[in-house]
Amino acid sequence: MSLKVFLELVEIKAKTASILPCLLGLCLSVFYFNSVNWGLMAVFFVAMLLFNMSVDMLDNYHDYTHAVDTEDYKQNTNIIGREGLSPKLVFWMLVSFVTIAALLGIFLVTKVGLPLLWMGIFCFAVGIAYSSGPYPLSGLPVGEFFSGFTMGFMITLISVYINAYQHFTWDPFSLLVIFLVALPDELWISNLLLANNICDAQEDEDNQRITIVHFIGKKVALQAFAIKNVIAFLAIILAVFLGFTPWTTLLTLLLIPFVIKQTRILKARQVKKETFPTAIRILLLGSLVQVVTFALGLLLNWVF
Repeated sequence: MSLKVFLELVEIKAKTASILPCLLGLCLSVFYFNSVNWGLMAVFFVAMLLFNMSVDMLDNYHDYTHAVDTEDYKQNTNIIGREGLSPKLVFWMLVSFVTIAALLGIFLVTKVGLPLLWMGIFCFAVGIAYSSGPYPLSGLPVGEFFSGFTMGFMITLISVYINAYQHFTWDPFSLLVIFLVALPDELWISNLLLANNICDAQEDEDNQRITIVHFIGKKVALQAFAIKNVIAFLAIILAVFLGFTPWTTLLTLLLIPFVIKQTRILKARQVKKETFPTAIRILLLGSLVQVVTFALGLLLNWVF
């Protein structure tokens, strides 16, 4: 298996959906909770990345082994069939990744306490259920919610907890702070799956995957895509106004014209290879600029 094929198998281009919420949690820990644990954070980063890659491998593996459209999708679209990969090799790779991630997670639990165990179990359960079982979450109307909540909010929450576990309190206000700061990522990540489901609407129907698009239609789904982008920017403004994030994160608003343009491209044409990347670009740039401008605010606070 070549490196290029491996990176496509684990969908490396979508890893911003887990890496940037992790870094956002780190920034929030420093700015609002005044705490950081670099060593534990590094271990969590590796565990989180391995598990995220295993979930995407599982998604491809499940779609390949359960494909109804065996002529076109299984042999020409799914990477396992298209590249002639051994399903057994893919299966044992994802088992290895999950096992290593779990062992690293158990190590972290011994350092920071049981709350991480419960959060980890939830994330593992969602990750496995997202791509496997008789009714994977990714093929159900709740896929967008679980992907956004788990990767956007839960990864940020775990990141904050690992860095501030010594004095972290599980009060509603602290959770509200983390939820609001993570909300743009939650919405952009859920939009990633929504855009995918919009573009794959007919293919999903052929393979008996009943996503949210099946119920609300492409028109309403596209409207929801745009509305969630608006809410994401409003959340960034509100977080600054409430003092949860530095003023520099407002620079993320400079991306509004770019996001409008990408949204219009998707609205005009819903083709997987041509226009699905619009959602990837919005997630990548939106999350990246939010983290970079957050880090800039931390730097300015430290200097001045």
